[in-house]
Amino acid sequence: MDRTQELNEIVEKWNLLKHPFYQAWSAGTLPVEALQVYAREYGAFIKTLPQGWLTLNDAETAHEEKEHAELWQDFGKSLGASEGSAEIAQTVSLAQTAKALFAIPASALGALYAFEVQQPATAKSKLDGLRKWYNVDDAGEKYFAAHSVNWRESEKILAQINALPFNEQEQTLEACAKMSEALWNGLTGIYEKTCQN
Repeated sequence: MDRTQELNEIVEKWNLLKHPFYQAWSAGTLPVEALQVYAREYGAFIKTLPQGWLTLNDAETAHEEKEHAELWQDFGKSLGASEGSAEIAQTVSLAQTAKALFAIPASALGALYAFEVQQPATAKSKLDGLRKWYNVDDAGEKYFAAHSVNWRESEKILAQINALPFNEQEQTLEACAKMSEALWNGLTGIYEKTCQN
């Protein structure tokens, strides 16, 4: 089995499109209040992404991610979400996990891959859901519109992973698994807080 297949099998185990939170979003059954909490809580993770790219000495993509974090804030504003830091245990853990994994190149690659390889599909699903069910302005859609067609990051990461020595590739697999689970758990925390009370 090659590394790409191994990575993708790890990600598929925690496929975010199968999470009840995103499924409710797609169906239009997610309360707006849940989206507001999501915008605030998940934003803490989104802000960590530039660090991962800086660890890979990719200043251009890091700068792009900073711009995308601003688009995320626009998404939150369009929903009337309050700004702030993560408060739910699972999203606090997600941001902490990201920061730790983004500290060294091999684990940064695995962690970023777990997120970036899912981004186009999740962004398209969320964008479709916003347009169909929720009253969000154009500025609120821009983050998802930008990511729904962007496969560049995951392809770039994969090329770098395949160029690593074997032992470092093992580190990328471990980091991919940790980040995939943390992303799933972050959504679970938000879902339990907003939809199961």
